[in-house]
Amino acid sequence: MNNLLKKVGLSARFETEATMFDDFVLGHILSQAKHIYRVMTHAGEIKAEVSGKFRYNVENVTEFPAVGDFVMLDRADDATGHAMIHHVLSRKSVFIRKAAGTSHESQVVAANVDIVYICMAANNDFNLRRLERYLGIAWDSGAKPVIILTKVDLSPDLATQLVELEEVALGVDLLVTSFDDHTALEAIKDQLSTGQTAVFIGSSGVGKSTLINHLLGQEALETGGLRNDDKGRHTTTHRELFALPSGGVVIDTPGMRELGLESANLTQTFTDIDELAHQCKFNDCQHTTEPKCAVKAAIESGELSQERYDSYLKLSKEAQYEGLTSREIEYVKLNNIYANIGGMKRARDHFKKKR
Repeated sequence: MNNLLKKVGLSARFETEATMFDDFVLGHILSQAKHIYRVMTHAGEIKAEVSGKFRYNVENVTEFPAVGDFVMLDRADDATGHAMIHHVLSRKSVFIRKAAGTSHESQVVAANVDIVYICMAANNDFNLRRLERYLGIAWDSGAKPVIILTKVDLSPDLATQLVELEEVALGVDLLVTSFDDHTALEAIKDQLSTGQTAVFIGSSGVGKSTLINHLLGQEALETGGLRNDDKGRHTTTHRELFALPSGGVVIDTPGMRELGLESANLTQTFTDIDELAHQCKFNDCQHTTEPKCAVKAAIESGELSQERYDSYLKLSKEAQYEGLTSREIEYVKLNNIYANIGGMKRARDHFKKKR
């Protein structure tokens, strides 16, 4: 009955949860265009939208259905109009970023994925600091990150780039591919066994759609050549889910101009700094002026680069302040400043004087 759904990632976990909703039909979100969703059901592909009650009860934009979500609908066909989505089943993982611009709203990039393929090209797109940001969100999503270095034939110094990646991508698999060498595809196919779902993320033009076309065995996605600045052209305009002939499911995503942090797992991303911090003399060491600080010592000896540590501090602050008002941000900053000399009490005293 659910053979079509199993081809796009249905597991016993979601089948069991679906039985809790009587008189509803199970579906899987394939893509979204504004408020209209393409959904796979046991009877085939249909179009749907959220019900009025669902929209009214939503408290956060991340609660709306996203590509990869399993949902409960009022019917399995759209012959008389769009089906209505009434529930989103609980997610096993979710990749969330802060929406582009000044808004504090968050955006679900993909749900229920097992692997996050972070694609970065070896030409002008190569950026270790941006990669750390991607890794922080990927580890936080509940999925496993894997780095794909694309267009290595355009690298100015591949050997150096690989060494730099090893220093940043601790505990993360690294695959490399080029225009005429797609050996990495076999590794991807091995990782994406039947029932596994992966999302491909990265900047515009790094080759995500090209990789997915090769996995699909057909030109299902439009791809673009290089611009004059040696960067790829943006082609993907929305998120879309595809079932692979060899098993597994992939989600293509548009290139991300910005990747704001909703939350991030920096402990997993910066395991080297976390291990050093445990060697500091003081448990609450801020790694600034404290004596016998293992992090500062590592920077001075060259074991840890100043750039990586600065990136760690920047992402830590961004994750800590995300979603706070300007007053709340000031409160947190003061608490950090006074951490070693009275902590929260001094911060509260400061605000009392300002009233």
